[in-house]
Amino acid sequence: MADRVTVIGWDGSPLTAAARSALSAATLVAGAAHHLALPEVPPTAERIRLGSLGLAARRIAGHRGTAVVFADGDPGFFGVVRTLRAPEHGLEVEVVPAVSSVAAAFARAGMPWDDAQVVVAHPRTLRRAVNVCRAHSKVAVLTSPGAGPAELALLLDGVHRTFVICEELGTAKEQVSVLTSDKAADHSWRDPNVVIVIGGAGQVSAAAEPGWLLGQTPGQSGPRGWAAPQADVSEAGEGESAQLRAAQLARLGPRTGDLVWDIGTGSGALAVDAAALGAAVIAVDADPRACERVTAAARKRGVLLQVVPGHAPHVLENLPEPDVVRVGGGGAEVVAAVADRRPERIVSHASTRDEAEAIGRALTEHGYAVECALLQSVGLDPRTWAEQDRSVVFLLAAERPVTR
Repeated sequence: MADRVTVIGWDGSPLTAAARSALSAATLVAGAAHHLALPEVPPTAERIRLGSLGLAARRIAGHRGTAVVFADGDPGFFGVVRTLRAPEHGLEVEVVPAVSSVAAAFARAGMPWDDAQVVVAHPRTLRRAVNVCRAHSKVAVLTSPGAGPAELALLLDGVHRTFVICEELGTAKEQVSVLTSDKAADHSWRDPNVVIVIGGAGQVSAAAEPGWLLGQTPGQSGPRGWAAPQADVSEAGEGESAQLRAAQLARLGPRTGDLVWDIGTGSGALAVDAAALGAAVIAVDADPRACERVTAAARKRGVLLQVVPGHAPHVLENLPEPDVVRVGGGGAEVVAAVADRRPERIVSHASTRDEAEAIGRALTEHGYAVECALLQSVGLDPRTWAEQDRSVVFLLAAERPVTR
């Protein structure tokens, strides 16, 4: 095992005395090509160009001597420190930090970032990073090859955002570009880079009251809770009570990084609730008035979502892949089309047993595990305990089996 491991953060500034001291004693130095080219790296030290962090950590663990690992920015912030300290490697490390690339990017943009979400985009996590950009008005994306600004822009198709792209921060080739998301796919971008994604109707201005929690929570200034009764019950669809919405949200479990489809959004109440829980949302409805209502409701709640007018199932063909879906209208035909896209969870409802059986059959035929419950709710006036309204509806919830 290495006698000593020091992780040095590098942001383009001259190395500190502590970093130079550790480096002068190093018998092994690991880092990217631009780190290994620094004049302070001892010429006699073994050099490892970082690719797979796991492989590098194993080589460092087996090294007899003193090791130094370079990382851009703060190595403890989505960096190499986590990998090196993993139990399978058993390494104790000393850290000489630098300014994180996220902090540097926001500094170049002249923007505060305590209200920003920060995500890491790899090819395997790119879709979820894009969903965060759909749902939040300020996001810093730590990119990687194959999951850079162009790929982000392509997956954000139909959602307008502004990109601040910071290439090779701290080097002589540093460049900061500001452009709209629809233009980013037309360029080639140098690695490493950080992308600040900003925009949307829910964006909070820099002059707003300072927050107390890192990262912006959608709708945090709105009313507490979800599935609140609607002021205008005429806007709700048939059988769509607040109690049904609460049950549907509970079955869907939308969360940050998810994409929710709300098909037949109606009043938009469920779509807005899902967005307030941090998920990206696409609300679909054939009625232009419903599209206007959900847009207004999202603006009032301070959340971001995308509204797509059109008739399901045809309008669904070009939408990005969902994680969870609520089908508020269209019956078994639309449910079957949704199931073809293989979301993790689907919820729907029916006003008759025949309709419920048809929906349940469509879901079962697509391999989903289905549960059905008959929900009855009665609203009472607490002053007189007289009945105000009654709702009886079948709730269907389906979950895709986990593939081992």
